[in-house]
Amino acid sequence: MEKIKKAKLSLANMIGYGVGAIGLDLSYGMFYSFLSHYLVTTLGLKEGFLLLLTPLARIWDGINDPMMGTIVDNTRTKHGKYRPWILIGAVSNALVLFLLFSKFGLEGTPLYVYIAVMYVFWGMTNTLADIPYWSMIPSFTSEEKERNLVSTVARTFSGLGQGIVSIVTPIIVPLLSRGLKTDEDGYSARGFSIWAGICGILLVVFALICVTVTKERNVVYGEKKKFSFKQIFAVIKGNDQLVIFMVFAMLSNAGWYLTSGTAVTYFTQVVGDAKAQSLFQTIGAVGSVLGLGVIPILSKFGMNKRQIYTSSLCTTIVGYALMFLFGPILKITIALDICYIIASVGIASMFVSQTVFLADIVDYGEFKNGERNESITFSMKGFLQKLAYTIQTVIYYGGLGLFHYSAQVNECKANGVPVTVNAQTQAAIGVIAFAVPPLLISASLLVFRRKFKLYGELSDKIHTFITEKRLSEQSE
Repeated sequence: MEKIKKAKLSLANMIGYGVGAIGLDLSYGMFYSFLSHYLVTTLGLKEGFLLLLTPLARIWDGINDPMMGTIVDNTRTKHGKYRPWILIGAVSNALVLFLLFSKFGLEGTPLYVYIAVMYVFWGMTNTLADIPYWSMIPSFTSEEKERNLVSTVARTFSGLGQGIVSIVTPIIVPLLSRGLKTDEDGYSARGFSIWAGICGILLVVFALICVTVTKERNVVYGEKKKFSFKQIFAVIKGNDQLVIFMVFAMLSNAGWYLTSGTAVTYFTQVVGDAKAQSLFQTIGAVGSVLGLGVIPILSKFGMNKRQIYTSSLCTTIVGYALMFLFGPILKITIALDICYIIASVGIASMFVSQTVFLADIVDYGEFKNGERNESITFSMKGFLQKLAYTIQTVIYYGGLGLFHYSAQVNECKANGVPVTVNAQTQAAIGVIAFAVPPLLISASLLVFRRKFKLYGELSDKIHTFITEKRLSEQSE
């Protein structure tokens, strides 16, 4: 069989593409890792309001995300199918990120309404950039090794963006808050606002680099389609592996989001040292870098994607078990930090694998149904991340609400004393951060092992089908 002639992916193209993920994750990191603490501890909003807001926002995301996927699939411009939306989304999301972390002196009901609106707008503008960005991966190549490489590069830069936020925020926000009224941990509303503005500017800069350097390749244009829920449901219903992926990825992502979102509260209220979170996240970043080598190394030993992903989740579960032992139980913070390397290795490998799985799911949809639906499929990635965040916030806000966390915070502020919470609340924070996540990841592993089938013989069959089809299209 004649081989398809295809241009080799250049290093500059891959790095240019990956750089875009830094900016996206600066925004992600602020939203997923620090927004909860900002809203509850810094602004003193009630948990009940946030428990209601998050699921309501997800209902709109369920409409908005696949709608954006359809818009991207229908896009035809001289600048490409994906890149214009990446830039538009980055600029919009940068602005909303700044507004979300700025209260403009609002208090009471006006503040609650304002936060609700900005919260929804963040999800909408994030979708504008996120869906087209990750939807580009299948268009780069259909080769498994090249997809692994592109996904690894993108996830490497994505982890860099997340790492910058996680490590720098506990240090820079107190510095930006100097001379302002702050909590005992050094955070202030104004400090968060300035830092969010800086992250927004960087988001736009990295997006500009991405769309300038990256060249869209092998883009498949199907017939333009009008958005309809019937079509979305048809895509989801017709791709059983997409549904399975959403379930196991949502559970595992929710576990990691719980730790990243609760860490700031754990280190400020349980450990009593906000800046200690920076060391924790730095050590975790080391594990994330090591985790990026898991797939290529294990692949050389003959392990397939299913075996590698299983190993990644098992490593994560072991890491979490050790973190819970040395953190909330034994209270040996340095040992907790070191064990985070183990969990981070598994998490990094897990995220790379999930990106590869989605590209495979796009091919599977074409193999099974004759249609790729790239952007609609990848819109499910953003939606499942938001669903995972919803699980995180329900557990976080619900757990803190049971122990009247915001009431304790507001009472301390009203009395002009440092914000502290009682021992029972501290114990609950430790459980939320380190005991619940491995339970969610274990459930994810169970679903993956029992239901996901895109590996081995079926995976090879799909690859052969796609390769032959592209050869036929080129010869026409």
